[in-house]
Amino acid sequence: MSELRRTTCVLDCPDTCHLEVEVEDGRIQKIGGGRDHPDTAGFICAKVAQFHRRLYHRQRVLHPLRRVGPKGEGGFERIGWGEAIETIAENLQAIRERWGGEAILPFHYGGSNGVLSDGLLDALFFSKLGATRLAKTICAVPATEVATGMYGKMPGVAFEDFVHARAIVIWGANPKTSNIHLVPYLKQAKRAGAFLAAVDPRRNFSDDEIDLHLPVLPGQDLPLALAMIAYWERTDRLHRDFLRRHASGLEPLLQRAREWPLERAARAAGVEASAIQRLADLLAGSDPALIRCGWGIERNRNGAQAIAAVLAIPALLGKFGVKGGGYTLSNSGAVGFDPEAVVGRLEWRTRRLNMTQLGRLLNGDLDPPIKALFVYNANPAATVPDQNAVLRGLAREDLFTVVHEQVLTDTARFADLVLPATTFLEAHDLRVGYGSYVVGGVRPVVEPSGEAWSNMALFAALGRAMGWDDEAFSLDEVALLRRAVAALELPDGAHDPGKLVQGGTLGYGFCGERPISFVNSFPRTADGKVHLTPGVLGPEPYRYRPPDEGYPLALVSPASGRLITSTLGETNLDLLEVTLHPRDAMERG
Repeated sequence: MSELRRTTCVLDCPDTCHLEVEVEDGRIQKIGGGRDHPDTAGFICAKVAQFHRRLYHRQRVLHPLRRVGPKGEGGFERIGWGEAIETIAENLQAIRERWGGEAILPFHYGGSNGVLSDGLLDALFFSKLGATRLAKTICAVPATEVATGMYGKMPGVAFEDFVHARAIVIWGANPKTSNIHLVPYLKQAKRAGAFLAAVDPRRNFSDDEIDLHLPVLPGQDLPLALAMIAYWERTDRLHRDFLRRHASGLEPLLQRAREWPLERAARAAGVEASAIQRLADLLAGSDPALIRCGWGIERNRNGAQAIAAVLAIPALLGKFGVKGGGYTLSNSGAVGFDPEAVVGRLEWRTRRLNMTQLGRLLNGDLDPPIKALFVYNANPAATVPDQNAVLRGLAREDLFTVVHEQVLTDTARFADLVLPATTFLEAHDLRVGYGSYVVGGVRPVVEPSGEAWSNMALFAALGRAMGWDDEAFSLDEVALLRRAVAALELPDGAHDPGKLVQGGTLGYGFCGERPISFVNSFPRTADGKVHLTPGVLGPEPYRYRPPDEGYPLALVSPASGRLITSTLGETNLDLLEVTLHPRDAMERG
C-alpha cells in the first residue's frame, strides 16, 4: 500500500521546493512537487523527480569501506561503523599530536544546502580539533561580497512579483535549468506585455519566450553594463533625486562608464551597438523594471566589477519602491540564523585556506602540511580547478583521507575510508531558501539505505569518540532540528516549529507583505544607503581587464537540467561533451 510523504528539497537551487514522495513497501516510487509552497505549485525539476535513482543505484555506498590497494583504483573492503569511527579518531588524534590540528583540512561545499548538514556539528567537531578552516570560495564569493558591500544583501524582488514588471532582464542566469519555478512568472509577465531580455553567451530562450538576446562574449559583461550607464548619463536618464537621497559612490562609477561609448562596448562584448541601446532605452523607460542577476557573470577576471555594475543599474534608474522593481540575486540574507544557539560557542581561529587552491595546498610546502583530508558534501576531484594537481595530492600515501558520500565518486576512489551518507530523503534537516522566501523542514521519507549515516550522526559519533562531552554531540537529529528552528530569525517574527519538524514549508514576509525595496526592505549597509562603489572592488573600481591572449578560448560551464555540478553523475554522465564554434574546432583539428 502506497503512502504520500512530504519533505523539502535541500539541493543547491533558489527554489527550495516542497516535495510529495510516494512510498510503497519502504521504497520510493515517485517524487512530485508539493503545493504547500508559494512557488513549487505541483511541479519539480527532472533532477529531483528522478532522485530516487540515486538511492537505489549500484554505485550507492551502503557500508563503511576501507581501502585495499593503491589510491585511485577504488579497491575497498567492508568494515563496521565502530571500527571506522575508531580508526578516524585515532588517526586524527595522532596527526594533531605530531603536526598540530591545522594539519587536518575539512573539505565541504554545496552537496547539501541543509542547515543541519553543513556548519553545525561538523563545525563544532573541527573547531575543537583546531583544524584548518576552509575558505568556501568556489562559487558566489564575488557576487556575495559585492552585494554585501553595495546593499548589505538586501532581499530582492520575490519571484511572484516578477509578474508586475514591465521590463525584465535575465543577466547571467538560466532559470530554465537552475530556477525553473521562476519561468511561469516570466511567461505570465510576458503575456501581460512585459519586455523580456537575456544577456548570456548561450541562447537559452527561444524567440517566443523573450524579446531580445544579447549573446555577450564570456567575461565581457562589464563593458556592456558600463556602456549603458554612460548612455543614460549622456541622455539624462539617471534618477538624480533617488541617488542624492539613497546612494553614495556615484562618481567613480560614472568616470569608468564614460570610457565606454556604445560602439567600443559592442566590439568588446561581441554584440550590436543598436542592441545595447535598445536594451538601455527599454530598461530606462519601463516601470516597474528589474534585473534577475545570476552567478554566471562572476566567473571571469572581471566578475566582481561586472556584478557591481549590473547591481548598480536599478539604483541609477530609480527602479526601486514598487512591486516588481529592482533586482533579484540571492535572498539568503532575509533570514538570520545563529549556529551557536544550536551547538554552543565555536572557538575557531586557525588559518583559513582557499578551497580552489586544493591542488597546490596538497602538493605544496605548507607549515604544517595537510596530513588529513575529510571530505563531505563535495567531490573535489571533479569540481576543483587544476584537476591534475588535485589528483596528485589525493594520491599521496601519507595523506589520510576520509570521504563521507552517497555514491562512489571520483574523490571517494582515493579515500582511505569511505563512509556511507544518507540522502536528504533519508534524514532530518532544515532548508532556508535563497531565492523563494521559504523555510522548509526536511524529514526522512524512507529508512536510510544500508548503513548510511547523516552528517549529524557521523560528527556526533566522532565527537564522542574523541572524549568530548559537549551537549550537542549527544543530541539526536530531531532535537537538533528543533533547536535549529528555534534559532531562525524570520522577518515577520513568529513561525510554526511543528510544521517544519513534520517536513512542511513556511513562507514568510516583510511586515505582512512580500519585500519591496525601499518600502519594507532596505539596504543593510551601515548607513542604510546603496554604496555604488563598494570598497571590495579595490583601488581601481570598475577597471576592465581584457582577455588574456594566452588563453584564446573561454570555457562556459552552464547549469544543466541533468546534473548539479557532479551530483547525479552516476546516472547521467556516460560522456562529457564540449561545444565549440565550427571555426575554433576546425583550427584545432
